[in-house]
Amino acid sequence: MIKDWPDTAKYLSGELKAVRSGTPEVMKAFSAMAQAALAPKALDTKTKELIALAIGVAVRCDDCIAFHTKAALSAGATDEEVWETLGMAIYMGAGPSVMYANHALTAWSQFKEQKAPG
Repeated sequence: MIKDWPDTAKYLSGELKAVRSGTPEVMKAFSAMAQAALAPKALDTKTKELIALAIGVAVRCDDCIAFHTKAALSAGATDEEVWETLGMAIYMGAGPSVMYANHALTAWSQFKEQKAPG
């Protein structure tokens, strides 16, 4: 069964509202940490999103793949950059990362199709 990654990201965003309302202080702190981590400094935001995607693949986190694939595309990542990112994830995560790299590629294709004008 092929997962619909854009729908997954949309669904998860809605579901996380319950977490935000149930633990507002924790989620406010998490959001602040994410903003600080993603702020462009020595590394730009696109590079940081690609790193997050690689980590999501290596730790086998479908939800991370959905969010960080979408964010990498929005930050201007290219096909070649995603391929290199997935190569590093496979290198660091071995066999299971090969399988999750495939998830990330499907997510990448679906988000690109959704963003395409038409």
